[in-house]
Amino acid sequence: MNEQWAAYQDSKAFADRVATLYGAGEDVLALQKARYGKLVERFEARFGAQKGGLCFFSAPGRTEIGGNHTDHNNGRVLAAAVDLDTIACVSATEDHTIVVDSEGFAPITVKLDNLDVREKDFGTTLALIRGTAGVMQEMGYKVGGFRATISSSVLRGSGLSSSAAFEVLIAAILDGLYNGFIVDAKTRAVIAQKVENVYFGKPCGLMDQMASSVGGMVTIDFKEKDAKVEAIACDFAAKGYALCVVNTGGDHGDLTDDYAAIRTEMEAVAAHFGKKVLREVAQEEVESRIGEVRKACGDRAVLRALHFYDENARVLEQAAAIRGGDLPAFFDAVNRSGESSWKLLQNVYARPTEEQMAMGIELSRRFLHGDGAQRVHGGGFAGTIQAYVPLARLADYKKLMEDAFGAGSCTALMVRPEGAVMMPMEAE
Repeated sequence: MNEQWAAYQDSKAFADRVATLYGAGEDVLALQKARYGKLVERFEARFGAQKGGLCFFSAPGRTEIGGNHTDHNNGRVLAAAVDLDTIACVSATEDHTIVVDSEGFAPITVKLDNLDVREKDFGTTLALIRGTAGVMQEMGYKVGGFRATISSSVLRGSGLSSSAAFEVLIAAILDGLYNGFIVDAKTRAVIAQKVENVYFGKPCGLMDQMASSVGGMVTIDFKEKDAKVEAIACDFAAKGYALCVVNTGGDHGDLTDDYAAIRTEMEAVAAHFGKKVLREVAQEEVESRIGEVRKACGDRAVLRALHFYDENARVLEQAAAIRGGDLPAFFDAVNRSGESSWKLLQNVYARPTEEQMAMGIELSRRFLHGDGAQRVHGGGFAGTIQAYVPLARLADYKKLMEDAFGAGSCTALMVRPEGAVMMPMEAE
């Protein structure tokens, strides 16, 4: 066993980090000890035995609480980091080369001698790694080589944004190894978004990266370039409810155009009024000229614009309800958010023959009977729904969902209070 890990795994320092990031309990500690230990073993099997110099990094997945598809038009969102994360065991090198060995995937090697954008790499993990180094170097931060083994509990296709967790993780590694972990969480999120936009070729907003990078439950207002981020204290379990996500199935791989169309159509409505994004156009302007906007942009674009305005205001309702401890008001807003995404935003169905998300939402509504809430989660079109379920009925809800969508499809989450972290293996 690696000597550094042997000393760290039984330390109070490691136990404290586990309790903060994943929750308290001997079973949780044992699970994470095994998980991190396996990562160290894989590192040494892949890169050779290490006497010292190893370090852990972690970046969480995120759950969207409110603000479905508002961020890319400078709207408001409510989101939270969760206890499912992407972790790395890392060692710095002097060869100006990054080698990443992610569990379940072929190792990726990135040389840092040329960090220009390469369109041939669009849509690849290699682009995310190269892009993070390129963006950070462009911003004046130091970058360098490292070796890393990576493992993730953020289920792919779960709507918990495994891609954002990976992007934030790579930024945290380069920052921790070469800059003293000085990049603030908001800047780290901006770096990750730019990587996905420019190097990966996906026109995403900033919510996923911001929630993963900052941690906890936060409202994020993207009206200004320097997004306003505010923390909100919230413990659903303490109030008798579980925050669940259910993976109803479906493939996200060919849905990039569907996601991009939402942003494009919202921005087309804004452009009709001479603006870049909907946040710059008053709702009254759109509604007072809705006939001409329909002719210029189409009905779906107008409906999506109306969703933006309603959802943007609803985030404030949800945040106020949570701060005031008014869960019924919060659940009411969650349900209205889900209805708006279904009817106006139209991101529940991807294809006429694939209606898993609609089925999951309707089954949840019938099960909960108003005691809780349900909605589409994340980008939509395929994959995940979100539900707030009474703890006393959680086992029955999980059985219902897993009977419908398969074993392991329903996951109860904890809001993680910290975003991306660097964890030196120091026992004291």
